[in-house]
Amino acid sequence: MKSKRQTTTYQQEALALRKAIEKFFGATISGYHTYRYYEGNDLLRSWICIPLTVGITERAKGTIDALLSPKLWSEDGLLTQEGSTTYWDRSTLYALRGIYQAGEPDAATTYLRHYSQQRLLGEHVPYPIEAWPEGSQRHLSAESGLYCRIITEGMFGIRPIGLSSFSLTPQLPSQWNRMALKNIRAFKTSFNIEIERIDKKWMKVVIKDNNSLKRKSFTVESGKTIKKIDLSKL
Repeated sequence: MKSKRQTTTYQQEALALRKAIEKFFGATISGYHTYRYYEGNDLLRSWICIPLTVGITERAKGTIDALLSPKLWSEDGLLTQEGSTTYWDRSTLYALRGIYQAGEPDAATTYLRHYSQQRLLGEHVPYPIEAWPEGSQRHLSAESGLYCRIITEGMFGIRPIGLSSFSLTPQLPSQWNRMALKNIRAFKTSFNIEIERIDKKWMKVVIKDNNSLKRKSFTVESGKTIKKIDLSKL
């Protein structure tokens, strides 16, 4: 357990870093209110998605618009840079997670479905690929973990905050009435997360510990965060 003084210092440093990122990297590139990749950069790069994955959303709309524009998005996923013909699954998978986390589940689901059909159900399976033509479409088995993180951290919004606890920000697509993850092995137990739409604004979230059979229900507004779920105290 860290002291209050130390955690306060971390929070202050995180805020200072966030402001520094905005000041140095924030830019308008090709007409989009997004980020530059380096000083002097004037072309869109696929790695502008990274701020979305860590909760930096000041430029979320412009960044998502840029990622999904013809300047970066191709039939095979994100191009490494505007004007390039090289595409790379790693940045594509980060971007899809970030778009969910930024609160755009409908857009993210549309492009996730397309990507899944191309890679998981297409002729190049079962793993994501290295940059093409740079990497000759080599399989990247470790990047399959990034695909899973689109679901766990993007769609369901699971963020660990302790050894037995996490926050949850479910992003249920508007065309779905329910979604679930079952037999999740984490936080020293096995548990299920079940989410069901109540109406256009509200969702019911049920957390069930498969070992103790205890469960707890939450009612949460769409896109909002349940700040703490402690599996040791269900």
